[in-house]
Amino acid sequence: MKKRILLIISGGIAAYKALELIRLLRGQGMEVKCILTQGGAEFITPLSVQTLSGQEVYQDLFSLTQTNEIEHIWLSRQADMVVIYPASADLMAKMSTGCADDLASALLLATPSTCPVFIAPAMNVAMWENVATQENYQRLCNRGYHFIGPDCGDMACGEFGYGRLVAPDVMIQAIQDYFLSSQALIGKKALVTAGPTYEPIDPVRFIGNYSSGRQGYAIAECLRDAGAEVTLISGPVALDAPTNIKVVSVTTAQEMLDACAAHLPVDIAVMTAAVSDWRVKDFSNVKIKKGENAPPPTFEMVTNPDILAWISQDAPIRPQLVVGFAAETNDLLDNAQVKRKRKNCDWIVVNDVNPNTKIMGGVENEVTILSSSGKQHLKRASKKDIGRLLTQKIIQFFNV
Repeated sequence: MKKRILLIISGGIAAYKALELIRLLRGQGMEVKCILTQGGAEFITPLSVQTLSGQEVYQDLFSLTQTNEIEHIWLSRQADMVVIYPASADLMAKMSTGCADDLASALLLATPSTCPVFIAPAMNVAMWENVATQENYQRLCNRGYHFIGPDCGDMACGEFGYGRLVAPDVMIQAIQDYFLSSQALIGKKALVTAGPTYEPIDPVRFIGNYSSGRQGYAIAECLRDAGAEVTLISGPVALDAPTNIKVVSVTTAQEMLDACAAHLPVDIAVMTAAVSDWRVKDFSNVKIKKGENAPPPTFEMVTNPDILAWISQDAPIRPQLVVGFAAETNDLLDNAQVKRKRKNCDWIVVNDVNPNTKIMGGVENEVTILSSSGKQHLKRASKKDIGRLLTQKIIQFFNV
């Protein structure tokens, strides 16, 4: 059946790339209806969009269709997917706040939750990095919107950085991937761990690490989008709970282990959490005070439970696929391969967490997936994109 794409073209110099995307979509046999915003029309003409799409171009919020349907309602009900290419900072802000003062924003607000929305941002690097845009981005991610890009590179304004619109062939690949894998994991249950664990020293101090939880949350959202029933076991993070995912909040390694055990059996376990290897043997119930001239306290440490090894080897029912993560600073592949074999997980995903990479606690990742059949490198990208690619690999595993 021919897929119906509703393409929203917002303002920005990169809007001309939407014309090539229309050509590629139609070349794949898809029907393309287009909304051209007022800003988009400053860069490309309605005539060029109509010529390539073979369809009427929609621009007016308050017009009716030939059958007297309200356009932003009618169009949103006709599409198999909504694609925003390019997506301006302004349109992202409107989506984040629920503003509906033009056809594009009103349509997006009226789009049913069952219809996927793909967003390809395009803006100046300072606009992309601005805290307001990043908050809007995170909020939209948490609502289940799919982001493709932005890329890093030279900009029309002469600056360099993140904010470039992804190429049309990258966008078409993401759309094709979605339709190929959409709901491919229906009937599967997935368990994902994310974030750090905190091991208390006293009521106000703890042993922890810099994990943000972003990669685990992104993977959980991608597995959800692929149709899996997902339980996310989360350590302490500063992230909003994603929708349509059961989130269990824990603090310590032992609590994370207990939560994992309580939510078995599952088909898929993706263990991204940066679990503390050790904890203080004797936790103090009162704050440890600093003496006038006393030496700093010393602590006897004990080993925390190894959750990845447990779920791979000792769980009552082992998941069909167990994916571990290895955060390494040296000899990445050698250390990760040893870890995979020792813990008996099916795949190990290794990344370089040296401080100069800005990966641990950051918004991007670069990983290599190791398995008994070889390795696959995923180049540096947003953690959402890494989650999407890993989910594609999981889908392939179950479809073999």
